Amino acid sequence: MRTFTVARFTAASTVLVLAVSGTAHALTDDRPTAPGESLAAHTADVQIDQTAPVITRENILIHAPLRTIWKIQTDVEKWPAWQPGVERVVKDTPGRLRPGSVFRWSTEGLDITSTVKQVRPGKRLAWGGPAQGITAVHVWTFTPTRDGVLVHTEESWTGEPVVANQAVLQAALDNSLHDWVDNLRHEAEAEAAK
Repeated sequence: MRTFTVARFTAASTVLVLAVSGTAHALTDDRPTAPGESLAAHTADVQIDQTAPVITRENILIHAPLRTIWKIQTDVEKWPAWQPGVERVVKDTPGRLRPGSVFRWSTEGLDITSTVKQVRPGKRLAWGGPAQGITAVHVWTFTPTRDGVLVHTEESWTGEPVVANQAVLQAALDNSLHDWVDNLRHEAEAEAAK
């Protein structure tokens, strides 16, 4: 019984490291548009899994221009400069992020490959990558307001590790997204103040 408990703790710890560092991001449909297939079928907004056992939503108002916030969030190779725990990011697909763009990143000793699923410049972004049996959907939206830019992010997690450790992973995802938006706010507001 002790071996099983240690094994479960080790698996939960690995997933927790992924969660706290913001790296467990996967999407379920990475099917490209086939020749002759309508693009309309692929233009609907990517959504989180509303039935997932773990769902986190975060909102933050950032007092910086939308273009500054968008540039910081989408310049993935610079994440290590403002996102603690992200050790390195390499884009496999050159240029701006777009559906199908792939980037690889390391965090907490783990290597993650993420694929961008949706980009509506200055408005909406979704990317994904498998991590330790977790299937996640992560969506970002950016809404200019009179007082700044409202950044909303939401993420859902499904999979056996999530079901086995729902409370721990819920707390980990809550903390991860809270820290991510807070770090984004600090970086964008500092950049805007220059």
